[in-house]
Amino acid sequence: MSIFKPYEKDIPKHLMDEVKENLPKGISQAKLKKILETVAMEYKRAKVEPGECVGIVGAESIGEPGTQMTLNTFHFAGVAEMNVTMGLPRIIEILDGRQNPSTPMMEVFLKSPYSKGKDIRKIAQSLKESTVKDAVSEFVINVADSTVEIIPHKQKMQELGLTNSVLAKKIEKGIKKKNTIKFVKDRFVFKLRGKEENLNEIYKIKEKIKDIPVKGVKGITQVLPIKRENEFVIITAGTNLKDLIKKDFVDFKRTTSNDIFEIANVLGIEAARQSIINEVFKVIERQGLNIDVRHIMLVADTMCVNGIVQGVTRYGVISQKSSVLARASFETPIRHIIEAAMVGEKDKLSSVIENVMLNQTVPVGTGLPSLVTKEKK
Repeated sequence: MSIFKPYEKDIPKHLMDEVKENLPKGISQAKLKKILETVAMEYKRAKVEPGECVGIVGAESIGEPGTQMTLNTFHFAGVAEMNVTMGLPRIIEILDGRQNPSTPMMEVFLKSPYSKGKDIRKIAQSLKESTVKDAVSEFVINVADSTVEIIPHKQKMQELGLTNSVLAKKIEKGIKKKNTIKFVKDRFVFKLRGKEENLNEIYKIKEKIKDIPVKGVKGITQVLPIKRENEFVIITAGTNLKDLIKKDFVDFKRTTSNDIFEIANVLGIEAARQSIINEVFKVIERQGLNIDVRHIMLVADTMCVNGIVQGVTRYGVISQKSSVLARASFETPIRHIIEAAMVGEKDKLSSVIENVMLNQTVPVGTGLPSLVTKEKK
């Protein structure tokens, strides 16, 4: 339609496409013109003015409602160890860029027909990491022979789909030292080859055998299948995005982890940036607060601008500031000033903090334009 043509300069393409998709059939030219005018006006109002202090506005907009957040932890009923850190602690965890979240978890989306509920419990259990101790009823240390005796639990072995030979191979692979393992009567007898081991060493080996993985995905300690609207989703305690998205039944395009550094390593920095936005927004939404997503986007951009995830701390984002005075104003000022002096670093005074420190006009808002006049002689 030619009526769209004059508005193409004022309305971005994705907004224009959205308008076209949602137009009712048989709409009159006059009404369509009114809609386009309104969209163009709203888009212009939403744009940031040149010289606007977006950083300060963003910080205020997140910080002020953040004071109303609760310090809570959400617990999934009926499942041990399934906690989710929420509220202020989770926001701090994300924005500080902490490498290990206190409650790592994943939302695993499934392909059809499993997303409709087919074999959902079986699939969920196949993801949970099972170790030797989950398939064994008892561990016995035989002091006289310096051996560890492992008595398998028949029912648990059956549930995990393990045989005696498979379990023996897993144990041999897990203990890399030279050793022999034999199945005698109803138990495995594990003996280290070579020199006689003292009791302390045998005890350490017994503890190591207990934690050898035999089934499932490493790092996934708990699983919980839940129904969300029309499909089943598996919530996990613990994360392992790299191994999980390789599974045939997993919808890897939608499966997410709350570990931002893991996402950055597996899917790249753009995915990590989006994850920061999603995670912060999710916490804020659950708290019933209303913050414009663009403030969160600005923080996420700042954290990911150098191609790696950096927290808003003196070791992260602050340390990367180009201004010496801005870095010095945060923490450890003498160290920053001495280091800058030693390499002859220059400060172009292009931001807010350094100009405030020197009692100069700040280059934002009305202080942004400079006036050059020719004096009459």
